[in-house]
Amino acid sequence: MPSSKTHHCPALFLTACSSGQGKTTVVAALARHHRRLGRRVRVFKTGPDFLDPMILTRASGAEVAPLDLWMVGEALCRHKLYDAAGEADVILVEGAMGLFDGSPSGADLAETFGLPVAALIDARGMGQTFGALALGLACYRPALQFAGIAANQVGSARHAEMLAAGLPDAVRYLGAIPRFAESATLPSRHLGLVQAAEIADLDQRLDAAADQLAGLALAELPAPVAFAPPSSEPEPLRPWLAGQRIAVARDAAFSFIYADNLRLLTALGAKLSFFSPLTDTTISADAIYLPGGYPELHLQTLAANTSMKHALRTHVAAGRPLYAECGGMLYLLEQLTDQHGQHANLVGVLPGRGQMQARLAGLGMQALRTPLGCLRGHSFHHSTLDTPLTPVAFSERQRDGRRGEVVYRVGAVQASYLHLYFPSAPRAAAALFQ
Repeated sequence: MPSSKTHHCPALFLTACSSGQGKTTVVAALARHHRRLGRRVRVFKTGPDFLDPMILTRASGAEVAPLDLWMVGEALCRHKLYDAAGEADVILVEGAMGLFDGSPSGADLAETFGLPVAALIDARGMGQTFGALALGLACYRPALQFAGIAANQVGSARHAEMLAAGLPDAVRYLGAIPRFAESATLPSRHLGLVQAAEIADLDQRLDAAADQLAGLALAELPAPVAFAPPSSEPEPLRPWLAGQRIAVARDAAFSFIYADNLRLLTALGAKLSFFSPLTDTTISADAIYLPGGYPELHLQTLAANTSMKHALRTHVAAGRPLYAECGGMLYLLEQLTDQHGQHANLVGVLPGRGQMQARLAGLGMQALRTPLGCLRGHSFHHSTLDTPLTPVAFSERQRDGRRGEVVYRVGAVQASYLHLYFPSAPRAAAALFQ
């Protein structure tokens, strides 16, 4: 039976007027700040993302899950927030892009769940115009609960005075965040932030970032939000994968995995194990899951591990399922060339070659319709693929319904650039491994 108890928990949705305003760094700093005060912190990330949640997990000390009205769905988002409110002392939600960007947008999410909104504006090269932007964000959608505006990347005390002078009295000022020192910044590369496990001094950086929020209104405990119990329980899952042994690649080269995907596979009856294509030499499973990641950064190591390549070819030759996403698909190709022109011969169970590009080659929410349900997910890649394979299916782009990414199938191998969110269609997700 669904719970009838409303949970009250301080919560804040932190957004901005665009990408690149420093949202992840500030949310990570806030999470570390509250955690250092002994509070139980739960952080969520709006939209599809793998890299930011790695950083936010380290900052908060708890798993960071996606919230998205389209990919995850309103019902599951409501369950996630309700459960978090029942166990946490504060909930932080990081928005994606700008507050009103996309459909559904971050503003849609905040309004749906009654989350107070704090907006961040990168104030470099800006004076009193800061107030005009702040007023626009605060008033553009009156139904939003607007908590206030914070200025980021503030250069000096004089700069902070100029910003505050231009802010209308109707907009609460949450403070001026000084420009982060190098020791408090988060390094990035072509797909976004560097993976948390690769940043040796990440905890020191997070502590330094938290220190810079000291004394700001932004760092105060937000107002409590009432999270009503969901009106219904999730649909019961059947054991479609009962007894199925699924080996999941997980290492520095393959780490773009939604924890919700793994939980779902387990709930469907699968027994999960993990292996590293970088270092392991053997694999034994009924099915294999090769998620996305950074194979291009580990080309020579992957190519040199001939034992693993042989093990994967043996698995495929036996007719056992292998499902690969994005970077996992690139690993299955005959050859991959990185951005510097260096190439390597890889597994070779998919004919063709991949080429890393300097610019983004695919981006956006997409859906994959199957006879067993519609799986939702996203595309985000900097590579192109040259293959003689004939597509067996295409995804649909969420924004316009037009043809999206290609799906390939060779025997029991299924591969695509898509990153799928399995809970969006559990039966269809199970079929990927059967």
